[in-house]
Amino acid sequence: MRRLGLAASILLALAACGGGSGGSSSTGGDPVRTGGAGRDPARLYPDFADRDPHDWDGRAPRSYPVHGLDVSRWQKGINWTAAHRAGISFAFIKATEGVEELDPMFRTHWEAAAAAGVPRAGYHFFYFCAPADEQARWFIANVPPASGSLPHVLDMEWNPHSPTCTKRPDGAVVRAEARTFLDILERHYGRRPIIYTSIDFWEDTGIGRLPRTQFWLRSVADHPRERYPGQRWAFWQYTGTGVVPGVPGGVDINVFAGSAAAWATFSK
Repeated sequence: MRRLGLAASILLALAACGGGSGGSSSTGGDPVRTGGAGRDPARLYPDFADRDPHDWDGRAPRSYPVHGLDVSRWQKGINWTAAHRAGISFAFIKATEGVEELDPMFRTHWEAAAAAGVPRAGYHFFYFCAPADEQARWFIANVPPASGSLPHVLDMEWNPHSPTCTKRPDGAVVRAEARTFLDILERHYGRRPIIYTSIDFWEDTGIGRLPRTQFWLRSVADHPRERYPGQRWAFWQYTGTGVVPGVPGGVDINVFAGSAAAWATFSK
């Protein structure tokens, strides 16, 4: 528990919503030398190409040292070793949804990422028509504890296209359900899960007010500090159309908010 407390402290110190100097848009496919205050100008950071590149104002994704993927059934044939060599340092892998769906590619991605030495976590897509405790038990039934795992993830966003559930509970209900899910997984795995969310869900529900919670934020058109004012974050999903060696087609790419040293502690 002492190690977990240290990791959380480092994240709170480094995963600020602002910070960092500007960088140019990510259009290349190779690591680049990135300077700026607080960063080693000689250090190589990943700079992945993008099928729909964005001209970033302010601090760009390429100025962060630690990048990773999130994947699900829609990504097949990944060469995890090639992705790892290209600069992919972690993977969030869809595991479950609701109380009865297991992503058909979960076990393939889970085992292959581990074999390539890529730290990984599972994520659960929350279903607003089933109790949080039942969903937590479904996740636990399908995602075994494993050495080298990152904190798992609760994905909370509106799903207006669901064929079975388009409910939009108010913020108090959402936050209570999230807390139940996080508490159950923390007791089982020993690390408190991260919450992934989108701009509209964050604005509608006040999910960012949850205590003792780290956030993974989607923001593909601007830095999170502009889209989530005042919100601290641990991970930033900056594109859904990234190009990564070893990954067929476009893919979601994310950065970790902290330094390489902070990542070494967090990912143990």
